[in-house]
Amino acid sequence: MQKFFISTLFSLIIFVVSCSPKVTQTGKASYYHDKFHGRTTANGEIYRKGKLTAAHRTLPFGTKVKVINQTNGKRVKVRINDRGPFAGGRIIDLSKKAAKRINMMDAGVTDVKIKYKK
Repeated sequence: MQKFFISTLFSLIIFVVSCSPKVTQTGKASYYHDKFHGRTTANGEIYRKGKLTAAHRTLPFGTKVKVINQTNGKRVKVRINDRGPFAGGRIIDLSKKAAKRINMMDAGVTDVKIKYKK
């Protein structure tokens, strides 16, 4: 009986976690200029251009976001640790490492889709 209860409880937890609603946004992405390397982000961390981090206006700090470059299909997972972007039409600012992963360095700004769990 106890094994059945534990098994049922475990299955229920897996079901709830896997059924968390996923949210998708589309828009433009840009990336941080090198001059921001070493500066403090909105959550108090130091920005490191070699980390997979990003800025978003409203997502909670620590949210993991999948960013998909709409031009070439390349994707990267980043963690939100800053606020922004504040330029019109942009939905996310990526660290330099994240921008390189989705091959957007030459474009500077590119169309992306972002996905995250609510």
